[in-house]
Amino acid sequence: MEKLDYKKVYKDLYLPKTKPVIIDVPEMTFIMVDGKGDPNTCEEYKTAMEILYGLSWGIKMSKMGTAKPEGYFEYVMPPLEGLWWNEGEPFDGIKVKDKNKFLWTSMIRQPEFVTQAVLKQARENLHKKNPELDLDKARLVQYTEGLCAHIMHIGPYDDEPATIQKLNEFIEESGYVNDMSDERRHHEIYLGDPRKIAPERQKTVIRHPIKKK
Repeated sequence: MEKLDYKKVYKDLYLPKTKPVIIDVPEMTFIMVDGKGDPNTCEEYKTAMEILYGLSWGIKMSKMGTAKPEGYFEYVMPPLEGLWWNEGEPFDGIKVKDKNKFLWTSMIRQPEFVTQAVLKQARENLHKKNPELDLDKARLVQYTEGLCAHIMHIGPYDDEPATIQKLNEFIEESGYVNDMSDERRHHEIYLGDPRKIAPERQKTVIRHPIKKK
């Protein structure tokens, strides 16, 4: 049976061009972990990655256990994503003063069969392997992003401001405005492993919530 690859089936969500487009993002299921600090240096971000990938991989491999989740199907693990903002001040992704003040939600999409019960079992299994991880930090969320504009950024993360400016100009020209709020954030989707891909070839989907002027 062929594995479901969300990136290939839902190309509009994961593979935009370097020319911005408007998209209405539907409800999806995510495991999320919140944190604060520079993702390049802070221990909290490293721990979040261990939790997210540990739980997501455990769910993917749950077919091998004695209690395969109801409705399980073969799939390719979706990419890492992140919501970003700063405490107490606007965040547009362009004027980044101090990465240590970043607030973030890191997340990985889960297949439709994943329920709270499936996550609970994955927590129990991962705790046996890594009892030092605080797995209570992870939560299962039905997240609907709604109307957005997004674009593919190719290159280092530090070069994102020029791409974001291009996105913002498109939003303005299309009759919309950015709609950042406590519920709607600057959103990035990371395609590929930055540990294995040269910075100039990294691909990142940048997505901003929008509304009509």
